[in-house]
Amino acid sequence: MLLGVIADDFTGATDIASFLVENGLSTVQLNGVPPSDTPVDAQAVVISLKSRSCPVETAVAQSLQALAWLQRQGCQQFYFKYCSTFDSTANGNIGPVTDALLDALGEQLTVISPALPVNGRTVYQGYLFVLDQLLSESGMRNHPVTPMTDSNLLRLMEAQARGRCGLISAAEVDRGAAAVKEKLQQLAQQGVRYVVLDTLNEQHLLTQGEALKQQKLVTGGSGLAIGIARQWAQPGQHHAQSAGAPQGEKAVVLSGSCSTMTNKQVACYRQQAPALAIDVARCLTAEARSDYAAELSEWVAQQSGAALAPLLFATAQPEQLQKIQQQYGTEAASLAVEALFAELVKRLQQCGFSRFIVAGGETSGVVTQALGISGFHIGPCISPGVPWVRAIEQPISLALKSGNFGDENFFARAQTEFPV
Repeated sequence: MLLGVIADDFTGATDIASFLVENGLSTVQLNGVPPSDTPVDAQAVVISLKSRSCPVETAVAQSLQALAWLQRQGCQQFYFKYCSTFDSTANGNIGPVTDALLDALGEQLTVISPALPVNGRTVYQGYLFVLDQLLSESGMRNHPVTPMTDSNLLRLMEAQARGRCGLISAAEVDRGAAAVKEKLQQLAQQGVRYVVLDTLNEQHLLTQGEALKQQKLVTGGSGLAIGIARQWAQPGQHHAQSAGAPQGEKAVVLSGSCSTMTNKQVACYRQQAPALAIDVARCLTAEARSDYAAELSEWVAQQSGAALAPLLFATAQPEQLQKIQQQYGTEAASLAVEALFAELVKRLQQCGFSRFIVAGGETSGVVTQALGISGFHIGPCISPGVPWVRAIEQPISLALKSGNFGDENFFARAQTEFPV
């Protein structure tokens, strides 16, 4: 095993796993830290945690458990994967987890590279952009759990971590891998602990991968995985994605994300397929939630003969979301909807549903855990960073979409371009 990845949510895990496979590494995704004796035959393993927005102490503990398991497998390099929009609060969890991993590995320095240019995430002079907008001016400023109101990665990292942050500019990356390695050494000598890497295009990612081959710990989004994987892969090495190709006839679309793109995707799909909005008020108590889940599963089953799968969504525009949070409380509303989705997918599985298209990192984690899935084979990509995946131990296929990924017609394309 060459590379061990610790991902802070389930969509991020499938995201990076797809890029590793596409760039030459055989890869298995495991959901949660597996038992010590779990056999894995792969060059890379991605361990998906649900640690992005949990308490800091929990995120750190889970990440260290994942690291210990990967170390026992003999991994040569470790990768802490977070979202390309650096989703976190002033307290973490990216900074504290990075510090804990550095300490556990006895390392003094790592890099910060959330960029994914193919999806419009770039870094310039240490500022993170979403397409042509600063992160703080994008839809991420309204995120219900991790609102991003600053775009400067150096400030964001220093606010939640223990050390100083430095920068390697785009001009320096343009000079090549040797120049990047030299600058990393200079910054280390100056006592810098975290180094933000400017990234404007895929060539920058390839340069970074070459420069970081000997770096014990790297951190970033899935884009850096392109460069890292190509350093580890053998020339001409490719891995078929047929093992993860979607299967099953009965499908459902579940959307919990409130991102700008998911709102557009829901609006588009509602014109094409049966769709029903989740009523948060009916999710707040266990008894009411159980009755509501039964009602919704029956509705989904009744719509399953349509050309496109039915959609259930808790997706809301920022103004509507704010009203819901004010009325029910931000955390209470979020937990209630997650609990509903967990109960709902269990009922749908019992009804013979085996293809789940899910939008939102938190929702994807809930669905995967509720279905009792321990790991995935990685299948073909629907959009960059969003592959179909197939459960290792049961005939269930999922498309787990990060909130801002995919085009407006993503939900329909996931079905029409990948028929059973």
